[in-house]
Amino acid sequence: MITGIYQVILFGAILAVLSILTSILSRRVGAPSLLLFLLLGMLAGEEGPGGIQFHDFDTAFLIGNLALAVILLDGGLRTHVSSFRVGLAPALTLATVGVAITAGIVGAVAADVLGWSWLEGFLIGAIVGSTDAAAVFGLLHSAGLELKERSGATLEIESGTNDPMAIFLTITLVGLLGTEAETSGWAMVGEFVRQMGLGLAIGGVGGWGLGWQVNRLSLPLSLYPLLVIATGIAFFSLANLLGGSGFLAVYVMGLVLANRPLNYVHDIRRFHDGMAWISQIGMFLILGLLVTPSDLLDVVVPGLIIAGVLVFVARPAAVLLCLAPFRFPWREQAFVSWVGLKGAVPIILALFPYLSGLENSDVYFEITFFVVLMSLILQGWTIAPLARWLKLEVPPHIDEFQQLSLGVPGRAGCELVAYKVHAGSPADAYMVDRLPLPKDTRLIGVVRKGEFIESNASVDLKPEDHLILLTQTHDLTDLSPLFQKLPTASYLRASEFFGQFSLRGDTLLADVASFYNVPLSDDEKRQSLAEFVGRRFHGKAVVGDRVRVGNVEFVVRQIVHGAIFQVGLKIRSAAEPG
Repeated sequence: MITGIYQVILFGAILAVLSILTSILSRRVGAPSLLLFLLLGMLAGEEGPGGIQFHDFDTAFLIGNLALAVILLDGGLRTHVSSFRVGLAPALTLATVGVAITAGIVGAVAADVLGWSWLEGFLIGAIVGSTDAAAVFGLLHSAGLELKERSGATLEIESGTNDPMAIFLTITLVGLLGTEAETSGWAMVGEFVRQMGLGLAIGGVGGWGLGWQVNRLSLPLSLYPLLVIATGIAFFSLANLLGGSGFLAVYVMGLVLANRPLNYVHDIRRFHDGMAWISQIGMFLILGLLVTPSDLLDVVVPGLIIAGVLVFVARPAAVLLCLAPFRFPWREQAFVSWVGLKGAVPIILALFPYLSGLENSDVYFEITFFVVLMSLILQGWTIAPLARWLKLEVPPHIDEFQQLSLGVPGRAGCELVAYKVHAGSPADAYMVDRLPLPKDTRLIGVVRKGEFIESNASVDLKPEDHLILLTQTHDLTDLSPLFQKLPTASYLRASEFFGQFSLRGDTLLADVASFYNVPLSDDEKRQSLAEFVGRRFHGKAVVGDRVRVGNVEFVVRQIVHGAIFQVGLKIRSAAEPG
């Protein structure tokens, strides 16, 4: 018995190591890492070289729920409320109405293809209706790609908030099919409001209370991340026990925690990033073990039809209808339509029919698994190239892992950080005492080749120097660009992307028009650059938005407190496309 236990531990550790190493392959070939984790689980399964027989749906459901709670908590910790300006309303519309539209279209087709009842078909639609946050942003980050804020924020918030809607629809439909009882529409609406309301309330209270604890308790540094993850899972379970949405609660909890002054916030985020990765790896390996590949052959035809309708009809229709009121540029609508990537959530939801003893439970699971595979193969391989083709990529921000942070006891949100000066960054060659730092930021000193230089020394900064600063957490977004490493792609460098000239947002268009011979109406000449560009995007402009007038193109360069602060100017030839 003891030998068998150690064999299981050894085999599990080997699978984890192989999964981590496959992330390198994922970056090199552009394959979704989650797809590789899933395939590795299938290879370790009963019909692969590993030969492991695993059919414990209860254990898979338990592991899947815990893993999703960890992943959503991490997603909340990485969502900034500043992104709500352009992403909240469209994302919530997609996460609720969009999921319902997708489930309805896919459900109608599934019922017809499989010869099932409408309720059974809609259950398939509900199961595959949500977008996977981890899958989407794992692919974008591994490709080193940063999206324009409007589409990036919309996808990030949608991916973190649409699981509760899919879960609600799935549980409701499973209940209706299991009891064959009539349920009124108003009862379903009431149940939805109850689940969402409790999830929001419990998550909000939990996030506030946990933040209060982190800022006041005196613990060893390594225990703060553990406190966050343990409390997050506790509130996830509490919300479910009280009839609320645990997934929404844990996401909101992370969101509240990350957007308030918090000690050791970067240490907490680094720890949770690792926990989110191990959760994804473990979850996809278990799900890969759970499926019998030969059984998928029986659902190839209906699976292809359902996957095709989902990708090419249902998701685009939902995006078109949901984003119409928000006037998204067509390029961003096309991208959001394509990035309805499916991941672990649908497979976990496909376990509900089995656990409830519904008829055709095996078919629900096999079709869902097949649809997820097709989504990862078809959409997962093309997300990064599509974003570049649609010109949605913007110059990246500095990676926060190039910072070292230390919470200052007694001052929540105050951090001691160290930034590395990269060659060609704005800080390169600056005199140290003239560096344009935020008002509440203090320079402690400079470390050069292992030696400490006093902060009052008037010396030029050089590449590889490390600046030690005492700053507020909310000032980090202004500090990071000073030390930003130049992107390797030439078209993402500031002079190429934003233009050779930079103008303040309050510059009058009349001044620009007279100098560059820009054709404008009398009304437009009275506007500032910020007003002119902002109106073109209905007051929701983001960095990278462009407006071309004649041979001049204005590019939004910096947004401060929701307003256009800086605009780049590019001179284009008449024949050059915008």
